[in-house]
Amino acid sequence: MEQNALIKFGITYNTNMLQDAVIDTNVLLSALRSRQGASFALLALLPSGAYRLHISTPLIAEYEAVLKRGQLRLTDPEIDDVIDFLCASAQAHEIFYLWRPVLKDPDDDFLLELAIKSGACVVTWNVSDFKNAASLGVAVMTPAEFLQQLET
Repeated sequence: MEQNALIKFGITYNTNMLQDAVIDTNVLLSALRSRQGASFALLALLPSGAYRLHISTPLIAEYEAVLKRGQLRLTDPEIDDVIDFLCASAQAHEIFYLWRPVLKDPDDDFLLELAIKSGACVVTWNVSDFKNAASLGVAVMTPAEFLQQLET
C-alpha cells in the first residue's frame, strides 16, 4: 500500500490529494468576477498543468446554472466558452455511489462524492460547510491555501 493512503469503510483513499482539485462553484464565480485574488490565480494556472481539475456532470450543470444567473459581465456564449474550456482541461468522472447526507448543506454532497471518486481535495470559500469531509479522508481548503500547497 502507498505511504499516503487511508483505508476507511473498505475504500482506499489517496491522502496525497494536493495536486488534484474539485473546484466549488463559488470559487469559479469569484474567479470570473475579478482578475484579482486567489480564485482567478487558480483558474489561470489550469492550462499549465500545475494541478488536475476533476469534474462531473452535476458539477458542470451547477457551474452553468450559477454562472448564467446574470451576476457576471460575461454573455451566455462567453460562459459556454469558459465551461467548454473547463471540460476540455479537466478529468471527468461518473459517480456510481452516493455518500449522502454527510455535509451541512446537502447541495454540496455531490462535490464530496466527486472528491472521493477522484482522490482530490475540495477547493471552496465555504470550508466550514465541509467539516465532515475529513471523516471520509477528503481535504478541504480555500483557493489561497491550495495555491500555497502547489508552491511547496
